[in-house]
Amino acid sequence: MSILSGKKVLLGISAGIAAYKTASLVRLFIKQGAQVKVVMTPASKEFITPLTLSTLSKNPVHSSFTSEEDENAVWNNHVDLGLWADLIIVAPATANTLAKMANGVCDNLLLATYLSAKCPVYFAPTMDLDMYKHPSTLRSFKVLKSFGNIMIPATSGELASGLIGEGRMAEPENIVSFIEDDILNKLPLRGKKVLITAGPTYEAIDPVRFIGNHSSGKMGYEIAKEAAKLGAEVILISGPTHETVANNLIKIVPVVSAEEMYTAVHEYFRKVDIAILSAAVADFKPKQVARQKIKKKDNTLVLELEKTKDILTSLGAIKKQQYLVGFALETNNELENAKGKLKSKNLNLIVLNSLNDRGAGFKTETNKVTFIDDKEHVNEFQLKSKTEVAKDLMDEIIKQINA
Repeated sequence: MSILSGKKVLLGISAGIAAYKTASLVRLFIKQGAQVKVVMTPASKEFITPLTLSTLSKNPVHSSFTSEEDENAVWNNHVDLGLWADLIIVAPATANTLAKMANGVCDNLLLATYLSAKCPVYFAPTMDLDMYKHPSTLRSFKVLKSFGNIMIPATSGELASGLIGEGRMAEPENIVSFIEDDILNKLPLRGKKVLITAGPTYEAIDPVRFIGNHSSGKMGYEIAKEAAKLGAEVILISGPTHETVANNLIKIVPVVSAEEMYTAVHEYFRKVDIAILSAAVADFKPKQVARQKIKKKDNTLVLELEKTKDILTSLGAIKKQQYLVGFALETNNELENAKGKLKSKNLNLIVLNSLNDRGAGFKTETNKVTFIDDKEHVNEFQLKSKTEVAKDLMDEIIKQINA
């Protein structure tokens, strides 16, 4: 899955011959999972039709503040468009539009939207080679970069004038790749490896029965998604669950039992930077596993149980550079028990939640957590969605590792 998946992309088109390439550019953004809206300068409609772009983007295309066909129509709000976008890409960006952007000229909807934007802005210049090298154009590049705008350099090739040289707009595939790489390289966990455990473990009694718990795995999967969103390479060791995720930064390692999870975690732990153990691992397992299904002969069945290996404790004993996070689900003396686990298991952070809190725990879309770090700083949160909890957790980890 592309880092652009779910992003809101506003494509601004100015009046250059390279505008014909924007049909392909819209399709590529859509293919990467982005939502796309298009704003055109009035003159750019001579190079490609709004109908083409609205069909491809599945959104209306705007080029003026009001509808030219309906004088009573509601105006196109440039502020709303600018605030809607997660990123803006002006492509093609002509010398004229670049100069206006650099000098705050606001004489069309695209420029008004640009001046209203709070998100990253990319621009892909296109013009003839002498225009590209002209001091005024070079000044526009410099000024826009000083604003924090990001330039996608033009390439060399045959130009509309028939000359060959620099000034050709980057190809749509290269524009998308440039933006993806730029976003990834700025993410706080870029280059980091994160190990996450999720879900329950099932401990076999016989070939058809097991001891398990009610964990859905959702919390761990949301943490994995958030870590990947921040640029991390994620190893997600998952017990049995109906949760799914599709992201090329997330490698899923399926396991069933506590022993399998122990083995998988130790296989990867030494190579990761961060380990977050959110799985609900069984504390006990049957001492003997029947080879055949146990028949219902008596009114009672006695099972002898033995402890499973404590994965968190084993990692705390061998950790070096890793930042280690554990979860504690408690029903009484919650804070004291969590602090005890934090110390005894040699953790950097523990996430406490309680079955006494309504909306927290297993099989819910929400969770109510408290973070306790190794200096015993306590940070208590209100009830939130597990997606929001995952974001809070990753923000806390990033703050701690950068402290």
